[in-house]
Amino acid sequence: HLSIRRQRQMCIRDSPLTLSASGLTRKYGNNTAVSDVSLSLHKGEIIGLLGPNGAGKSTMMKMITGNLAPSEGSIQVCGIDLIDDPIAAKTKIGYLPEIPPVYKELRVNEYLKLVAKLHKVSSKKIQVAIDNAEERTGLTEMSQRLIGSLSKGFQQRVGIAQAIIHEPEVVILDEPTVGLDPNQIIEIRSLIKELGKNHSVILSTHILPEVEAICDSVKILHKGKVVFDDDIDALRQFRSGKSIQVSFRNPPTQELLDSALDNVKITTIREGVYRISGRELEYDPTDDLVQISAHKGWGLFELVGAQASVEEVFVELTTQDSLQA
Repeated sequence: HLSIRRQRQMCIRDSPLTLSASGLTRKYGNNTAVSDVSLSLHKGEIIGLLGPNGAGKSTMMKMITGNLAPSEGSIQVCGIDLIDDPIAAKTKIGYLPEIPPVYKELRVNEYLKLVAKLHKVSSKKIQVAIDNAEERTGLTEMSQRLIGSLSKGFQQRVGIAQAIIHEPEVVILDEPTVGLDPNQIIEIRSLIKELGKNHSVILSTHILPEVEAICDSVKILHKGKVVFDDDIDALRQFRSGKSIQVSFRNPPTQELLDSALDNVKITTIREGVYRISGRELEYDPTDDLVQISAHKGWGLFELVGAQASVEEVFVELTTQDSLQA
């Protein structure tokens, strides 16, 4: 799997650049929503834009789709300047906002026909474009259904279909799985991975496992600034080794465990099972824990590496950012 990912990363680096954003900043009076963020997207690449609510993800999305002018910075879509020539640049972009822009009183095919016309797909190619978009998003059997009668998952598919109907080079998806049930989430994630084979994709989300499941690389934002920018393997490596999970036959209370170990954060997972992480990156509590458990007779019988939770990743990255500032 590692060699396959490396081959994919090499292919992506060698593929054409489809979107380039440099030094993007957006200010609202004295408030800076996004500060000096740059982004490069290659053909076939899926980038995850990750961050807690209020991090600046939606502002970034609005700027790179041409719905909001940046206070500073530049955006090029397939070599076209988005600010100087927005109409030409936007023909290269497909966009799904957080709330899908669908007309629930229309049938699926009626709505997609309207969208195709708005994107100036030629009349001779409209039906082919509709059929293709429906097939790729699994909507063929829903073509005659009223959008309002569809489940939220299928309405989200309609939203993705409208974003790709004009075959854009860049597809931008803002929180595409919010509010979906687990089965729908799996289906939409699979669909997004398929889109990555023919398009460049930017996925905005606050769900870290979603980024790891779908994306090739990730940018994590905090208060409008980039605090992490690397490929998915680097993110996984960052998450691993941050904490351990331990189980005891004669478990101490969390308070007793906390008093026995210095400079750690302890979370109870269930009775007798704890997640332990060092408050400093350099400190690994494993050796101390084994010795203390043997001395106290706690019966340590399981000790495994545990990936940091999304909350722990955000806390560590944002703390580092604050210290550097």
